Amino acid sequence: MAAEVKKEIQLEIAHVLFIDIVGYSKLSINDQRAAIDELTQAVRTSEQFQNAEAGARLIKIPTDALLPGRAYP
Repeated sequence: MAAEVKKEIQLEIAHVLFIDIVGYSKLSINDQRAAIDELTQAVRTSEQFQNAEAGARLIKIPTDALLPGRAYP
C-alpha cells in the first residue's frame, strides 16, 4: 500500500502596487531620476509601507520599476 502524503496548503493574500509614470520615457534623465525619487519617497513614507516594513512582510522584487508587495499569512 502506498503511503499517503498529506500536504497542508496555507493560502496567503498579497497586495501588489504597480505604479506607472505617464510620459516617463519623454523626460530628461535628471527629471526621470527626480520623478522616481519623489515616487519612492511617497511610497516609503506611507503608513502601510512602514507597517509592512516593520513587520518584515515586504517582498522586494529587483526590477527597474517600483513594485512593492505585501503578503499576509
